[in-house]
Amino acid sequence: MIPEIGHFALILALGLATIQTVVPLYGFARSRTDCLAVAAPAAIGQFAMLGIAFAALAFAFYGNDFSVAYVAANSNTHLPWFYRIAAVWGAHEGSLLLWMTLLSCWSLAVAAASRTLPREVASCVLAVMGAVSVGFLLFTLFTSNPFTRQFPPPAEGRDLNPLLQDPGLVIHPPMLYMGYVGFCVAFAFAITALLTGRVDSAWTRWARPWTTAAWVFLTIGVTLGSWWAYNELGWGGWWFWDPVENASFMPWLVGTALIHSLAVTEKRGIFKSWTVLLAISAFALSLLGTFLVRSGVLISVHAFATDPARGVYILAFFAIVIGGSLLLYAIRAPQFEAGTEPVAALSREGLLLLNNIFLVVAAAGVLLGTLYPILADSLGMGRISVGPPYFNKVFIPLTAPLVLLMGAAAVMAWKRTRAEVLRSRLWMPLLIAIGLGVAMPLLTVGAGALAAIAGCVLGCWAIATALEDVVRRCRGRRIMLPRNVLGMALAHVGVGVFVIGISLVSGFGGEHDVRLAPGESASMAGYDFTFLGTRHVDGPNFVAEVGDFVVRKDGEQIAELYPSKRRYNASGQTMTESGIDVGFWRDLYVSLGEPLSGDAWSVRIYHRPFIRWIWGGAFLSAFGGLLALSDKRYRRRARAGKAVASDRPRKTAYA
Repeated sequence: MIPEIGHFALILALGLATIQTVVPLYGFARSRTDCLAVAAPAAIGQFAMLGIAFAALAFAFYGNDFSVAYVAANSNTHLPWFYRIAAVWGAHEGSLLLWMTLLSCWSLAVAAASRTLPREVASCVLAVMGAVSVGFLLFTLFTSNPFTRQFPPPAEGRDLNPLLQDPGLVIHPPMLYMGYVGFCVAFAFAITALLTGRVDSAWTRWARPWTTAAWVFLTIGVTLGSWWAYNELGWGGWWFWDPVENASFMPWLVGTALIHSLAVTEKRGIFKSWTVLLAISAFALSLLGTFLVRSGVLISVHAFATDPARGVYILAFFAIVIGGSLLLYAIRAPQFEAGTEPVAALSREGLLLLNNIFLVVAAAGVLLGTLYPILADSLGMGRISVGPPYFNKVFIPLTAPLVLLMGAAAVMAWKRTRAEVLRSRLWMPLLIAIGLGVAMPLLTVGAGALAAIAGCVLGCWAIATALEDVVRRCRGRRIMLPRNVLGMALAHVGVGVFVIGISLVSGFGGEHDVRLAPGESASMAGYDFTFLGTRHVDGPNFVAEVGDFVVRKDGEQIAELYPSKRRYNASGQTMTESGIDVGFWRDLYVSLGEPLSGDAWSVRIYHRPFIRWIWGGAFLSAFGGLLALSDKRYRRRARAGKAVASDRPRKTAYA
C-alpha cells in the first residue's frame, strides 16, 4: 500500500498547492487578512505531503518493489542500497518528484521566515510559489507519475544507468535542483514587487538572502557536475559545453548578475526594474533547463530521453509562467525608475552595471549556441553542431573584461570615486597581479604561454583587489568586518583561483594516446607511466578489468593508478573508471581504452596542472556566499523593515 499512499499524498499536495495559490491572492485583492493567513499553513501541508510521497518512493526503491514501474526500470536487487536511494532521482519521474519536494522545502523556509515579512508580501510570495507547484504537480500526476503500477511485477529490475552509479551523482542532482528551484523564490519576490508596486531597500533585503542561497546551491551543483564528468567519463576534461551543462550554467550567470544588482538596489535605490527582470530571467532559464533536459530534443549523457509530448507540456507551462510575468513586468516596471539619478562611470554601481551587462551578454551567447541547433533542425535546415570552438570564441573574450571590472569594482566607493583615490588603491594590486601572474606559470610548469600568463594575471588581479579591499577596510577598525563583506571578498578570491586553474590547465595540460603491453612505459611531462597488466575483479553488480600502473618521476615511484573497464551485469553496458593521482599542483590521469592484440591495451594518459584549483575556486566562491548569507544584519534589517511597513498605511506602502 505504500506506493498508493505516495500517490494519494501527491493528490493532496496538488489540492494544498491550489489553496496556497488561490486563497492568498484573493485575500490580497480583497484586503482579507484571514485569506492571507492561509498561505503559510498550506505551504507547510504541501511540504508534508510531498515529503510523504518522496519517502514512499524511496522506500519502494529500498525494498525492491518492482510492481512500481519506475522502480523496475531504474533499479535491481544487486544495486548497492545507497545507489538504490539515489535511483529515486535517477530518471525523469523521480527527479521531477525531487524537484517538487525541494520547491516545497523552499516554500516551507519562506513560511517559517514569514514572521519577518509584511503579511501581504509573504502571502504573495507563497502564492506565486504555489502556482509553480500546481503546474508541476499536474504535469507529474497526468504524464509522469512515479507510482504507476505494473502487474505482474517482474522478478528483477533493469538497472540504474551506469553513468549515475557514482558518488558524485548521489549529491550532484539535489544540489543542482536546490539552486534551480531556489531561484523560484527570487522570481516570487519579483512578481510580488510587480503586484504591490514596491521595490525598495526593504524589498531587496528580503529577497537578497534567498537569492544568495539559491546561487550557492547552484554553484555547488554545477561544480559537482564538472567534477563528476572529469572522474566518470574518462575524458580528462572539466567542461565540454554540453547543452545540458549550458542549461545549468545560464541561470548561474544571470543569478550572479542578480546578486550584484540586488546589492546596488539595496544600497543606492537604483536598477529596480533591471533587478526585477533579472529575477524573472534567472527562473526562466531554470525552467528552460528543465524543458531541455526532459523534452527529448537534446542528445546528452545528462538528459532524460523521454516522450517529446512531455516537453510540449513544459514548454506550454514555460510560456504561461514567463510570458505572463513579462507582460506584468511591461505594465508595472516603468514606474520603478522614476526620478533616479544618473550613474557615474567611476563608481561601484557603475562598474557593477557593466559587469551585469557582460554577464547577461555571456548568458545570451551561451543560450544562442545551445538553442540554435534545435531551431535549425526544427526549421528543416538540417542538423547543425555548435561545439566548444563557438563557445570559447564567444565566452572567453567576455571573461577578461569581466574579471578586470570585478577587481576594480571591489575597491570603488559608492556614488563616485576620485581618480587619484582609485590610483592609490589599485597600483599595489596591479603590481602584485603582474608579478605573481607572470611568475606562477614559469615557476610551476616551467614554460611560458602568453594566454596562460594573461589568465594568471587576471586571476591574481581578482585575488589582490579583493584582499586590498578587506585590508583597507580593516585598517583602524576595532571590530570585525561584516560577514557579507568578508563573504564577497572570499567569493572574488574564489573567482581568481578558478581563473588561474583554467588558464594553467588549458595552457599546459597534455594528453597522450598510446598502445601499452604489460611492462611497457610511456612518458609525459617528466612522468613515466608503466603498465603492469590487468586483473579481473567482481563488483557487487559488475565485473571489471582493472589495470595496474606505476608512475615514476626521476626514477622514484610516486603513485599507483588503477583505471578499469566495468561491464554491468543487468544492462551489459561498459563504463570507464579512471585512475587519478590527485595533487595540489597537478593531477595524473590514466584511462583504459579497448583491449588490443595480445595483452596490450589502448591507454590515454593526461597531465592536468592546477585542475583542482578550478573546483577549489568554485567551492571558495560558494563558501563566500554562505558566509555572506550568515550575516545577522539581514535578519535584523528584515525585522526593522517589518516594523516600518506595519506602521505605514497599506496604500502608501503598496501603491
